[in-house]
Amino acid sequence: MQGTASIGHDLAIVVLNYNGMALLKQYLPPLLLYSKGHAVIVVDNASTDGSVAYLRQYFPQVTCIVHATNYGVAEGYNLALKQIKATYYLLLNNDILVTENWLQAPLALMQSDSSIACCQPKILSLLAPTQFDYAGAAGGYIDRHGYPFCRGRLFHKLEEDQGQYNDTRPVFWASGACLCIRAEAFHALNGFDPLFFAHFEEIDLCWRLQLSGWKVYYCGSSSVYHVGGATLAYHNPQKTYFNFRNRALMLYKNERSTLCSTIKRSGLDLLAACYYLFLGKGNHSWAICKAQIDFLKLRKKGNINRSLLPLRHRYKGNSVLDYFIRGKKRFSDLPDNAW
Repeated sequence: MQGTASIGHDLAIVVLNYNGMALLKQYLPPLLLYSKGHAVIVVDNASTDGSVAYLRQYFPQVTCIVHATNYGVAEGYNLALKQIKATYYLLLNNDILVTENWLQAPLALMQSDSSIACCQPKILSLLAPTQFDYAGAAGGYIDRHGYPFCRGRLFHKLEEDQGQYNDTRPVFWASGACLCIRAEAFHALNGFDPLFFAHFEEIDLCWRLQLSGWKVYYCGSSSVYHVGGATLAYHNPQKTYFNFRNRALMLYKNERSTLCSTIKRSGLDLLAACYYLFLGKGNHSWAICKAQIDFLKLRKKGNINRSLLPLRHRYKGNSVLDYFIRGKKRFSDLPDNAW
């Protein structure tokens, strides 16, 4: 690993990069323009596209922490943040376009309440700027089967941003695409769980933070735009694999499941595999099956740390039935008595 040890800042903006030179060329200049007075650090996960050389030539003011191998999102951040001394970290995807004054409101929120561990801004789609983005939208939740959804996004249905989520409120999880997190809280829980590699690592961390007494928030007075799928495309079976394996891992870690609920969740995963097969996407069906096999292998090894306590802000309904059977396509359609 190369980089500058013990980098000290009040707020450190940390961008994780893997073969994203084209993204850095496009989104790093506005980030630097609208983040003056704050350090910007790029953590490179052993890119082979010349990202590091490009940064050192054209952006010498940006600190680079270079990993010798691709540690994924979870451990890639963990190893880098051990070198960065700051009160707050702003963890940012390399395909995020920030806006003017994007930092003020989230930072002010964090400073106003020392019990808030992390928060996210409103995340809109860069490809359809009037719509919420898939990865976080207006703050995240999970249902009783562990399926994640957001205010502004149920499954693949994205709502138009009409100011309906301009509030600031506690949520179950905040998006790792743009996550402002208190360094004290991050390190107290040993950061992201490296078993996740990528996907669901921020939901797992937000769950553990709440189990430890911290709050997780959404800040609707700040907005950023997200490309999405720039490093690992949405149609890539590897993304399907991580989503299903890591959801099972997260649930096993953080709640005490009954045999009945475990069977139901496995059945829903089987339905998803059959659905992909019906669509002619057998590689995605196999990814779901492999995800279950690999999760069981991890469980058998017995090296999964578990925390089993009740939580607030979790949806007690079944979002799969709500969306596909009951026709509930918006967050506001979900029944109030299921919270």
